[in-house]
Amino acid sequence: MVAQSRWMQKVAADPGHSHWYIERFRALARAGEDLDGEARLIDAMVPRGARILDAGCGPGRLGGYLATVGHDVVGVDVDPTLIAAAEQDHPGPHWIVGDLAELDLPALGIGEPFDVIVSAGNVMTFLAPSTRVDVLTRLRAHLRPDGRAVIGFGAGRDYEFTEFFDDAATAGFAPDLLLSTWDLRPFTDESDFLVAVLRPA
Repeated sequence: MVAQSRWMQKVAADPGHSHWYIERFRALARAGEDLDGEARLIDAMVPRGARILDAGCGPGRLGGYLATVGHDVVGVDVDPTLIAAAEQDHPGPHWIVGDLAELDLPALGIGEPFDVIVSAGNVMTFLAPSTRVDVLTRLRAHLRPDGRAVIGFGAGRDYEFTEFFDDAATAGFAPDLLLSTWDLRPFTDESDFLVAVLRPA
């Protein structure tokens, strides 16, 4: 049994937290906010019909968009409330309740590896710290040899970027491209956000 994620600790402390999160993004969508920036970057990286894993998919906005533009999407999240919202709001992808630290999609009959794995929305910072390398290792195992993983999270969330780079290397990844935003601005030592495009080392 792996350590409980920080996200599920929040949910345990505040059972309404997941519903608040879902409604927050539904309200932003109703207001016409652009919620698809991450998904557009992922779409630009692959040919139409690519296999994409949305790791820590939440209520499905990213994976849902990618499915509507023609990709084969699987989304995994530890929170069953978020997965239920994804199924309701974004039919099409294969949504799965699961802990990324124990990710084994072949055991669920999903054996084909992925062209791209994306983990947006600060997912890495909501993991239990003791599971970070395990999660990265399991993501690496689900990736095609020529595939890439794209992981984005902000500074000041108890996970230093340098520590992440070390963990990614331990898990078998090497950096392909480091950005400070999802709209392709370069990463610098002063950046307060990281979008890391990683390849198998």
